[in-house]
Amino acid sequence: MPLHPEAQALLNALAEMGSPPFECMTVPQARQATAAFLDLQPPAEDVGTISNRAIPGPAGDIPVRIYVPKGEKVRGVLVYFHGGGWVIGDLETVDRPCRSIANAADVVVVSVDYRLAPEHPQPAAFEDCFAATAWVAEHAEELNVDPSRLAVGGDSAGGHLAAAVSLHARDHGGPAIAFQLLIYPVTDFAFTTPSHAENGEGYLLQRATMQWFWAHYLGASDPDKDQTVFPARAASFADLPPAFVATAEFDPLRDEGEAYAESMRAAGGQVSNTRYDGMIHGFLWTLGATPSGARLVDDSVAALRSALER
Repeated sequence: MPLHPEAQALLNALAEMGSPPFECMTVPQARQATAAFLDLQPPAEDVGTISNRAIPGPAGDIPVRIYVPKGEKVRGVLVYFHGGGWVIGDLETVDRPCRSIANAADVVVVSVDYRLAPEHPQPAAFEDCFAATAWVAEHAEELNVDPSRLAVGGDSAGGHLAAAVSLHARDHGGPAIAFQLLIYPVTDFAFTTPSHAENGEGYLLQRATMQWFWAHYLGASDPDKDQTVFPARAASFADLPPAFVATAEFDPLRDEGEAYAESMRAAGGQVSNTRYDGMIHGFLWTLGATPSGARLVDDSVAALRSALER
């Protein structure tokens, strides 16, 4: 279908503002510009409680924000990793989506403020996310959650990190992960897919933007076959947790996300994949301007509830 009118209006408004793409900014400028996305989100929902904590990590404390939903029934816990190309984004960027997911899915959400590149290139972000997931599993009783109902998730680079954590947990004795929520995830360092050719310019996230993000994340390293850096290059996709993979039609990352879903499905995994027609990358952060995209939250919640009720 054509670009959704809401997405087109958003792109037009951003063009009128004259803000350059991230790859034309310095890292501090890009991080400052990210704050504008808060104005594109719907109002924040009230939740039961919110607490900011610092938990131990491999290179010092990791800030996390813990959302406890309203009501007495808690189905499980979702460890959530924000997007932003491993360079931008923070707890505030995904605060409102995390509130919505916590309330609608009846889950505790632990949002992780992992270290960012280029100050901390890979594997720093992955190490923090894996450490946070292990901490949640180890402190399930303190969090009043069932450790057998632990999910990981994230959007874009956060989806990449959730996939990487799931692969590593499978191969290194846990923690046991019950579900993956992968929202338009990055899965490979590849720019040759049809969606990169079709959507590489003009749709907010551009091919050049992804190259800028990857350059900062990789630094001087050349990890090649490391599945925690390139989940799509894993030697096996068997025995991974059930997953919901969301993609956007006008997203350069569309094809790699859908290919990753198919790789898990072909290996016997329980995977559902929904493409959001007419939408662009990052629309979870812009639901105030693209309210039709709110179906993404509804579908994510439905998949999460179903997986944690098994």
